[in-house]
Amino acid sequence: MLDDRTTAATAWPTAYPRGYAVVDVETTGLARDDRIVSAAVYRLDAFGDVEDHWYTLVNPERDPGPVWIHGLTPQMLDGAPLFREVAEEFSERLDGRVLVAHNAIFDWSMIAREYARARATAPTRQRLCTIALSKELGLPLPNHKLESLAAHFGVVQRQAHHALDDARVLAEAFRPSLHAAALHGVRLPLLECRPLTEWSDAPTTPRVGYQPSYGHGSPHGGYGPGSWRPSRKRPPCPYPNPGRYEPGGALRQGMRVAFSGDTSVDRELLEDRAVEAGLHVATSISRLTSLLVTNDPGSVTSKVAKARAYGTPVIDEAAFTQLLRDVLPSDAPPRG
Repeated sequence: MLDDRTTAATAWPTAYPRGYAVVDVETTGLARDDRIVSAAVYRLDAFGDVEDHWYTLVNPERDPGPVWIHGLTPQMLDGAPLFREVAEEFSERLDGRVLVAHNAIFDWSMIAREYARARATAPTRQRLCTIALSKELGLPLPNHKLESLAAHFGVVQRQAHHALDDARVLAEAFRPSLHAAALHGVRLPLLECRPLTEWSDAPTTPRVGYQPSYGHGSPHGGYGPGSWRPSRKRPPCPYPNPGRYEPGGALRQGMRVAFSGDTSVDRELLEDRAVEAGLHVATSISRLTSLLVTNDPGSVTSKVAKARAYGTPVIDEAAFTQLLRDVLPSDAPPRG
């Protein structure tokens, strides 16, 4: 390990970031319209050493969801600041840093949606998932849970699913991971953080403590001002499937495209682009799938495993985005 600061300064990869913000958020659930109930940030310098930390409760303006997991009751969140009231303070801790999280796509998606609701933008442009980093390092972990990563580096977890303690644990596990990556010249699995800019202007859900709501959104069926729109059902692709994508070739309308793992662009926006180009977005892999898009082709997800078994071509997000610019028209007229 590069524990000596003098050695680190001389051997440290020059392409590595200059600072990190290790983040954990607890939420009302896992859906696109769920909200943050607490957030924590550990700021680290370029070598992974802790500079400071910050924690806040957040009033989600709705029922807090799985209290048995995060332990935050409506009474505890009543009177807590709204996200828009802590957004500036949160931004100060993210500004100019790489956002680090365990399963970073989840934390980033939740954070980006909260900023979109607040009509603001998170000042971070890259993220790093510690699950992806552990894979790059080939760590012998039994699974990808935070507790397994912590145990590997001898980090003691005191209060699982408390944002501040989870962020502390991750910060302590990230430092040796970062030093191992530097020692072996491992490229950090950095992905772009693109802010979300869509929101609806439906009625606001009442604040916690005043009129709890046990469904998603407001009791009137709306979503709060600035809230991210819930998933919607897309119409079927009007073009027949022309078959598999040929590596090095072009995409053609009607091709069945599946996605797996973390993406730089919000997944639903990426799928929207595919649909708009005339592609069929598939939720699973079959013999009919034309292409699998993933930034982690070495993962052990079921989609990647099936793609290998079926011989389905696999490309990364950057290559797919490039191909989307020039999708060939279908050989057959659209159905319906």
